[in-house]
This record gives sequence, C-alpha cells and structure tokens, in this order.
Amino acid sequence: MTHAVFNQAPPLTGHDVSADPALVEGVRREGADWALGELRALGTLAGSARAQEWGRLANEHPPVLRTHDRYGGRIDEVEFHPAWHELMGVAVEHGLHATPWASPRPGAHVARAAKFHVWSQVEAGHGCPISMTYASVAALRHSPALASVWEPLLTSRAYDPGLRPPAAKRGVLAGMAMTEKQGGSDVRANTTRAEPLGDGTYALTGHKWFNSAPMCDAFLVLAQAPGGLSCFLLPRVLPDGTRNAMRLMRLKDKLGNRSNASAEVEYEGAVAHLVGEEGRGVRTIIEMVNMTRLDCVIGSAAGMRYGVTQAVHHARHRSAFGARLADQPLMRNVLADLVLESEAATALMIRLAGATDKAIRGVRGEGALRRTALAAAKYWVCKRAPAHAAESLECLGGNGYVEDSQMPRLFRESPLNGIWEGSGNVAALDLLRSITREPDTLDAFFHEVELAKGADPRLDAAVRAARDLLADTATLEHRARQVAERLALVLQGSLLVRHSPHALADAFCASRLTSDRGLAFGGLPPGADLTAIIDRAAVTTA
Repeated sequence: MTHAVFNQAPPLTGHDVSADPALVEGVRREGADWALGELRALGTLAGSARAQEWGRLANEHPPVLRTHDRYGGRIDEVEFHPAWHELMGVAVEHGLHATPWASPRPGAHVARAAKFHVWSQVEAGHGCPISMTYASVAALRHSPALASVWEPLLTSRAYDPGLRPPAAKRGVLAGMAMTEKQGGSDVRANTTRAEPLGDGTYALTGHKWFNSAPMCDAFLVLAQAPGGLSCFLLPRVLPDGTRNAMRLMRLKDKLGNRSNASAEVEYEGAVAHLVGEEGRGVRTIIEMVNMTRLDCVIGSAAGMRYGVTQAVHHARHRSAFGARLADQPLMRNVLADLVLESEAATALMIRLAGATDKAIRGVRGEGALRRTALAAAKYWVCKRAPAHAAESLECLGGNGYVEDSQMPRLFRESPLNGIWEGSGNVAALDLLRSITREPDTLDAFFHEVELAKGADPRLDAAVRAARDLLADTATLEHRARQVAERLALVLQGSLLVRHSPHALADAFCASRLTSDRGLAFGGLPPGADLTAIIDRAAVTTA
C-alpha cells in the first residue's frame, strides 16, 4: 500500500462545461435560449479529454516566428502546433468570432458571449484573434465599402489559416495594432505615419510595440495621417499575392497567454485603407475596443468559473484530517466565496452581452447602460480575476502549484484581461468620462440597479452610498478606482438579488456590500447557506 495512489481527485473530464446555472439562466433571460442546444454541444466538447489535451499542447508548444525562408527571403510567418488549429477551428465553426454580425436574430451576441465563455475555459490564448475578429466588424462599418468586401469573410464559419490574398480564402481573421513603445495607452502619442498614395490607399511607416495575433489576415492600425490620428485596415497579403510590408521583429515572451502570438512589428510603406475619417481614429477604433473590452470581462468570468469548478471538484474528492475537504467548515467558506465571485461575474457578463445585443438593435437605453456598466465591469471583474485564480489554485494545495493541474496556466493568464484594452486606471478614468460627459449613461445605470430597489436593505444602502461617492466632483479622479468598484458591486448585487437563488444573493449582499468583512476569500458571515452556494459550481462527469 505504500506505493498505491489514492486520495487524489480524478481528472475533471467528461462533463458539460456549459452546465453552469448562472450562464444558462442568463442566456434564457437575455433572449438567446434558442442557442442552448449548440451551447450544450460546445460545452460537452469543452469538457472532453480530447479538447483539454488540445489546450495543454497549445501551451506546451508555443508559436514560433519564422522571419525568412531557406533562401533568405523575408516571409514573416508564425508557426503553430496542430492543437492550436484544432482550437481555432472549433471556435470559428461555432461562430465565436464575427458571425453574430451576419445575423439580426435577437440574442445573437448573447449566444456568442456564452459560447466564448464556455470555450475559453478550454484554453484562453486562442480567444485573442477570435475576439478581435468579432470586434473588427464594428469598426469597419464606419467605411461601408470596405465592410462590404471584408465582412462576409470575417463572419464566415470557415477557419482557413495561412497567408494568401483574402479573395482566395474561405474565411479571414483580424488583429489589432495600436500600442507603440513610447505611448502605451496614450495612443495620441503614436508616431507611425500614414501617407496618401493617390489611389485611395495609404503607405504606413513606423513601429508597433504590441501587434495582437500577427498571423491574422488583416489588422486595424492607428497612424498619423495628414488630418491627424486615423484608423486603417492593413491587409497581410495584397491582392496580387505579395506580402505587405509588415515585418515581424520578434514575438513577445509573455507571462501567460503562451499559446497566442503577440509581436513587435515594423511597417516599411505597408499599404493600408482608411477606416472612417482622417483625424477620427480613436473614435473609429473605440467601437472595436468596446467589443474587446466586453470579451475581457467574459474571459475573466470564464477563468473564474474554471477555477472554482476545479476547486470544488478537488475538495469533493480529497480528504484531510479525517474528513473530505468539501465538508470542512473553513474550506466550505472559501469555496462558497469563490462561487459567489464567479456567479456575480457571470451575471454581469451576460447582462453586458444582452445590453450590447439590444444596443446594436436600437433598443432605447441599452447603449447608455452599456457605456457605464462596461467600463466598471472591465475594471472590477478583471481586477478580481488574479485573486480568484490564486485562491482557487490554493484550494488544490501543492497539487494546484504543479503544471499537470493546469492551475498555474490559469494563474498566469489571469492578469491579462486587466491589462488588455486599457489597464485598471484607464478603465476607471473611462468610467468617469462617461458619467461626467454623458449624464444619460449614469441615469441608465442607476435605473438598471434600482430595478431591485426594496428587495434587500443592504443593496439599497449600497446604492445610496454609491450615489454619495459621485457627489464630490473635486476629488473624483483621485477616487476613480473606488467609484468603479462600488458601481460594479451594486450592479452585481442588483443582478443577483433579481435573478439568482436567495442563498447567493443574500451572501453577496452580506459580504460585498457591507464594510465588516476582510478582503480575503473565505470571509462569508455565519448563517450563509454554503451548501446551496457550492452546489452551483458542482459538475457531473460521465
């Protein structure tokens, strides 16, 4: 018996990742119940050992840059492991990229968000090109002629990798290049030049510090045109089959997101097409940024769900000190607290997807709500992800600290969404801009929150306190993070009070909307229904 392996949790495979009550209830609530069949099919694949192996292999074998061919010719290609292409093929086939834009059906963007949430739990890195392809359509619609050419390819459910002219492909993917080494989030400091060529196109010359997913077919790029900072579509391959003058200098060696390629690039007169008007680049590309910010929230919520699912599974199969971990009071407190954070993130994510869907269809007030709620959620949900990942990992003890558990991969990935598309300060300041320059956005926010008015006195008090936070305009920028946190929490509280089981809503209001708890997970008050909460994260395996 000294060498027998026992008291170890079995691998968590053979389950439906979409069997998440908060997710399914939200999909129904936001009018996308018609997609539940496809969501279950994707969730079953996501829970399979085969898909999980794809995720492992894609991270074990990161992309490799090939700058030249054997003869010394410049090719600037990125080589991926076959597992990456399997993940991408499933994502595109199931429409996780841009297909909602091709469908006017109510709930299309909600269905896509739910599927992105489920499939991201297999492997997060490949979500980058999927997310940017989704977001690129919103920006391209500023130039209808360009959109008419590219949108059918961007929305195609055919994954067709490789560098060829767009007209020769069944489907294409889009990336983005905004950040430069001297500017970071301050894109108005960009120095990349765009010079008109006289035929309606421009020649771009300059450098980008981060080019997301350089293997894509086209990129939205910011550059300084004669009329000011402008947005451009830069194809990777020109119609005649020649490679555009976009040079991949190196791939970034990142903390996480290892399966995905991010590059430094230089443009040497690369041909690009103006999107929108000259001088209005930020206003044009912000349409794309808002969509990718939504995916930052979805991705963080997905990571939380994955982490707590693994933690609960481990605790239900592991014993210590004479009892299962899941039956021990302090561990139960920690698990339940992790479930609360996950459920609140999922509820907020799906409401934002619903607001996006309705705003695109012109439903009054939804765009204004999304403007404020998305900024607050981008700040808070993404900020909570690393702490949640660390605590989920710790629930597995030493087993969680080794690579075989995949929890280190989750932990390394967890800070990314807080940085991508504007770090915490950028998101918090964006929230302030919305509520000071567009008062209707704050009105829409509190209208949504107060749909739960009178249901829980702690929530009502927290809403009043949030309003008071906004009263002192002189110090508002100094307190921007505090404002973003409180607005996100009251919106999460309102959603849980209205839509989640009483046990969850009650524990959330007691632990997140009052001031007498510690900052660490595992601080739920006595009397919280821990069993009902933890059961929300339990999964059934085949």
